[in-house]
Amino acid sequence: MTGSSRRYRMKTRVVAESHAGTDWEPDVVPPLHMTSTFRFRDSDHGADIFAGRRDGYVYTRIGNPTLDRLHAKLADLEGAEDAASTASGMAAVASVALTLARPGDNLVACSTLYGGTYALFHHHLRQFDIEARFIAPREAGDADRLKALVDDRTRFLYMETPANPTLDIVDISLWASVAEKRDIPLVVDNTFSTPCLQLPLAQGARLAVHSATKYLGGHADLIGGIVAGEKNLIDRIRTETLHHFGPVLSPFNAWLILRGVKTLDVRMQRHCENAATLAVRLEGHPKVKRVYYPGLPAHPGHAVASRQMRGYGGMLAFELKGGTAAGKASMDAVQLCTLAVSLGECATLIQHPASMTHSTYSPAERRAAGIADGLVRLSVGIEDVEDIWEDLDRALAAVP
Repeated sequence: MTGSSRRYRMKTRVVAESHAGTDWEPDVVPPLHMTSTFRFRDSDHGADIFAGRRDGYVYTRIGNPTLDRLHAKLADLEGAEDAASTASGMAAVASVALTLARPGDNLVACSTLYGGTYALFHHHLRQFDIEARFIAPREAGDADRLKALVDDRTRFLYMETPANPTLDIVDISLWASVAEKRDIPLVVDNTFSTPCLQLPLAQGARLAVHSATKYLGGHADLIGGIVAGEKNLIDRIRTETLHHFGPVLSPFNAWLILRGVKTLDVRMQRHCENAATLAVRLEGHPKVKRVYYPGLPAHPGHAVASRQMRGYGGMLAFELKGGTAAGKASMDAVQLCTLAVSLGECATLIQHPASMTHSTYSPAERRAAGIADGLVRLSVGIEDVEDIWEDLDRALAAVP
């Protein structure tokens, strides 16, 4: 693999940060406040809380101690002033968009995105008269092309890096400089990297979003989203969208995310190590046309990834020489790997973006985004890497 193992070493403070976000408490495991509403001591106490004259809890859609504990922890991990949680990753993205943009406004995004995000931006925001302007990954590093898409009605820039599913790398600092000159936020989907591998806010972004369903939870047993960033923006997202549209996270799922974050550092190390090993082996396989993994020197974003990431992540994709038919044959032949969408859990997941997660793109849109019909996406788990490779090698042998 490239260079040294340094690229797969996480920041040393992450382990300490598993205790971040709380003062001293007697509970080793954080308490779960599974309640919809909260009791007041008397009518004056309730009136004071509603009026903002004293702190307190009213209703879990507005606030909950378990949610607050999660917000403090994720804000600390991302180096943010504050954080908010949502019922899903898409709820986080939608809440950001509906808070920052109004009818007649626009946003600018790299065209390679999670399929749900692309559908939201390209199709559903139109009903609110909000325009999405896209730049192709191959042009995303050209500051002049990016600036040409931005005007006085642009309310935010949006990117995924590494991007889903092609693992394209977008230069956070470059986009942040363009956003700063226009005094608009850069929003970075940090789901693939997690705070262990990448800190977008430290590189100029003003908001980081996560599908907490993925690596933050880590066990495929919850749905949730996170937005972290500047306090004034988080306050707006809470009061203008979350409190009234209501896509809030349940306390139980918040508790599960808190549990998942305890092992985030050690899991990400194993995800990275396994993915790096598999990427090299797949790159040398005679039936593989191309491997998409930013840790490979041949990856066009390798230099930028090496600069802005602490490790290259647990996601990779590969294109087989036989196209869609070959990809289908390989996925149908796996035994250890699980044929399923989503990502970031302990088990290895394999899926076909063109017919599954990115079916919201038309064929032309997929080609423009660099998503080949025969592309297979692999969320590399934390199993023994030799077991994963044995399964993949056997599956590739089934390809005509």
